Amino acid sequence: MSRPLRIEYPGAWYHVMNRGRRSEEIFSDREDYYTFIRLIQECIEIWNIKVGAYCLMPNQYHLLIQTPNANIARCMRHLNGVYTQRFNRSHHCEGQLFRGRYKSILVDASFYLLHLVKYIHKRPLKLGLVDKLDAYDWSSHKGYLSDSKKWDWLYKDGILSMLTRNRRQWQKAYREFILGEDSEEVDRLLERKKMPFLLGSESFVRWVKDRFFQQKLHREVPESKTLAPDIERIREVVAKAYRVNKEDLTRSKRGVFNEPRNVAIYLVRTLRGANLDEICREFHLSRHSSASSVIERTKNQIKVDRKLRRRVERIRSRVIRSARKT
Repeated sequence: MSRPLRIEYPGAWYHVMNRGRRSEEIFSDREDYYTFIRLIQECIEIWNIKVGAYCLMPNQYHLLIQTPNANIARCMRHLNGVYTQRFNRSHHCEGQLFRGRYKSILVDASFYLLHLVKYIHKRPLKLGLVDKLDAYDWSSHKGYLSDSKKWDWLYKDGILSMLTRNRRQWQKAYREFILGEDSEEVDRLLERKKMPFLLGSESFVRWVKDRFFQQKLHREVPESKTLAPDIERIREVVAKAYRVNKEDLTRSKRGVFNEPRNVAIYLVRTLRGANLDEICREFHLSRHSSASSVIERTKNQIKVDRKLRRRVERIRSRVIRSARKT
């Protein structure tokens, strides 16, 4: 089974969600909801997270979480695991409760945090669970409209201050905001069958790619390829380094050694984790065995040829630097 891409760093914000197995209920009665909310509060204490919003519905949950200690994976393992144990014990059942690993979207807070608070809080309304948002008990919406200390665990001050600096106007500003138009962009992205793992501005996306793509590249994590420089960028840098045309990287003559082409194929494989189908398509190869042979031969040559190894490392560095600028 492929693994989801997890990027962790101090202060990261995530939109986290999960559903019941086969869309079955994960909250069957009021006590289930209370149990989950208490577990969220427990996670705040244990893992030092901040919860900006939540919404619990019969067969799914949505959370907006910040992790000052870069520990989203440990926190969610605790939350999902302990809740499953308590649900099974309470309802005299056993086995898997959720459909699988939780989904998480890394969020550019400066651009999308407010939109995600609105998206999460309005889920019961959009799914027809209630006619009025204020009638729904199992979200943090009411917490944003309350001064009660029972909501002190909810991290809302920083989010409300994004609406207005006037603390006395926070609830009014929130009310106007939540009743305003939704973000079509956020709705479109989050309603897709395959949701993005990253939601942010161009500069935020560049920063994430620059910092994480090499350490996160893994063939069992398909999404990791989206962090890497695209194939066209790799071709451009290789062609420039060898002073050839990009078209030369897709041409092959029997018995003629084409180092630029081989290096380009090797870097597409090692930097992007591209599969053989993709490599064959991009470099006009007819058989997987041909692509595999180029990759293995280049890898072995790099091990024994110091000059080639240095050339490839220089090109790799240029590819990475060029990706930061795009």
